[in-house]
Amino acid sequence: MGLGAFHRAHQAWYTAADPAWGIAAYTFRSTELPELLTRQGGLFSLLVREDSGDRVEPVGSITRAHAGADTRQWLADVASPEVALITLTVTEAAYTVPEPGADSAVSRLVAGLRARFHANGAPITLVPCDNLAGNGDVLRSVLRKVCAEPGFAAWVEDEVAIAGTVVDRITPATTARDVRRVAEISGVRDLAPVVTEPFTEWQIAGTFPRGRPAWERAGARFVDDIEVYQQRKLWLLNGAHSLLAYTGLARGHATVAEAAGDPVLGELVESWWDTAAPYLSPAGIAGYRHRLRERFAAPGIRHLLSQIAADGSQKIPVRILPVLHRERARGRLPHSAVAGLAAWLAYLRGHEVRDARAAELIPLARAEKPAHRVLPAMDPTLADDGELLTAINTELPRHPARST
Repeated sequence: MGLGAFHRAHQAWYTAADPAWGIAAYTFRSTELPELLTRQGGLFSLLVREDSGDRVEPVGSITRAHAGADTRQWLADVASPEVALITLTVTEAAYTVPEPGADSAVSRLVAGLRARFHANGAPITLVPCDNLAGNGDVLRSVLRKVCAEPGFAAWVEDEVAIAGTVVDRITPATTARDVRRVAEISGVRDLAPVVTEPFTEWQIAGTFPRGRPAWERAGARFVDDIEVYQQRKLWLLNGAHSLLAYTGLARGHATVAEAAGDPVLGELVESWWDTAAPYLSPAGIAGYRHRLRERFAAPGIRHLLSQIAADGSQKIPVRILPVLHRERARGRLPHSAVAGLAAWLAYLRGHEVRDARAAELIPLARAEKPAHRVLPAMDPTLADDGELLTAINTELPRHPARST
């Protein structure tokens, strides 16, 4: 589920290391992309941007590409005993219980699982690959609430394994110039290439009763405890990305590299890392921070702040607030978190807000004392923290709203 740039640069790239396996990919946002990939026989190119120059890697693990409207094929594929697992790259906002009759990622997933239950009942593994703390546990919780029929619910509980994962690879939006660059290097006219960085990471904890690709051939790691990796990535990489997105947009920057190169924002990120690091396992933190600095500064990766800024209401609760809560329990008021949340409020006051809760949050952000209105709407436990909310309101004028 999900055929975007990240899936193709990550799960599809890892799966290509084991040619015995292939992917039937479904996208619920685009009809053009499946058509392009079908014309190309599922093949696409990774344009990997390294300090030494660009290189192109062909990826051929996608055997079929479908639009989400192809419901009949989706149900047939999930029901097939040949299908052993389903990866999900559907964004953090999708991991919620859908409204009755709603057409969502979860409702489509449940429909597929129900078809499998009635067809053959073979076990299957779900592999959520979104930036969500405890993504496997969250998905299990959602399925327990949605899969209510007694026989089906018991089958989902017993026969549907769910892995927990940590995924990482930056995939900025592909431009027409990138398409031309792929053709220059490879001589191939690829209309669906993906731009990415050389760095990639995948930690997985779970079981695969029907087997799985040998993802470890490409560097995936199978671990017993996923939480330490989830927290490190969410708080250090994703948390810093969100801080850079909102404060960077307020200062007129367009990309992560531009924002990270701003001395004021670079200092803010270092302060955030200093704040979050004590709550993480110290092993490897210094090296991880060093790699992040290098990745943020990479000039060839045009990672748009506007892309990162979208859906802050889903991202901030897992990237910023867990650390902030720990700091507040100790009586501390970290400036980096205050500045980041104030800049997010400024973003909500802008003209091109992209957020799943925009209709609810924008009026609150534009009202008097916006922190007192927006933050409790996201996290009710913050409603009584007057010191924090006042500090965010006081900081807000330093981050003027700008169009993205």
